[in-house]
Amino acid sequence: MARRKKIYEGKAKTLFEGPEPGTIVQYFKDDATAFNAEKKDVIEGKGVLNNLLSEYFMVGLGQIGVPTHFLKRLNMREQLVRSCEIVPLEVIVRNYAAGSMSKRLGIDEGTQLPRPIVEYCLKDDALGDPLVSEEHIAAFGWASQQDMEDILSLTLRVNDFMSGVMLAVGIRLIDFKIEFGRVFDGDFQRLVLADEISPDSCRLWDIETGRKLDKDVFRRDLGSLTDAYSEVARRLGVMPNTPPTMGKPTLVN
Repeated sequence: MARRKKIYEGKAKTLFEGPEPGTIVQYFKDDATAFNAEKKDVIEGKGVLNNLLSEYFMVGLGQIGVPTHFLKRLNMREQLVRSCEIVPLEVIVRNYAAGSMSKRLGIDEGTQLPRPIVEYCLKDDALGDPLVSEEHIAAFGWASQQDMEDILSLTLRVNDFMSGVMLAVGIRLIDFKIEFGRVFDGDFQRLVLADEISPDSCRLWDIETGRKLDKDVFRRDLGSLTDAYSEVARRLGVMPNTPPTMGKPTLVN
């Protein structure tokens, strides 16, 4: 079988040319990284769980009118998505203080914020994805004013949806990171939610116990990352109580 053409390989995913023009195959790896890839490991089954969970969230968001790049899941590790021009920003929504916000502002982790706070980081691994302001974004042309208005509106809708979904299964959405891309519809360009939504890109705490069900389990050596992600998937009904054998990854179609 012919090997597909690889477009890009990141820390958690590999992108391949899709079967049709304007499509990409997004492959979820088992690699886990933290602290700008200073800490690394391979967690068997992580890619399968993230693929299933990202599909679940993207489909749900599409059903409430949030445009996404997601087209369909192809198998346990891959999904077909629309090709798009990624806006070079990470958009972070914080509902509770945690992680870098707690360190920067001296706020105890778990403190509920007065309202959801949206932050922006420049997508640049070499610089450590630095925090930037809307002034930086406008001055350097990373996104237009209309882009920013659309990004903020869509981001808050994502937060409302995700918070509700998680609350219904006893999980508190502490914060999350999303990305956006530009696609052409005829002669017009529009923004779509891109990349992924998974426990890799969210902080998720059990409401009753405070147990962490996200990548902080790996960052802080709190136990099994697969168990944490599987618990999220089980509560959402994404996979049965007894998960199937994950199997080893293959990059050949």
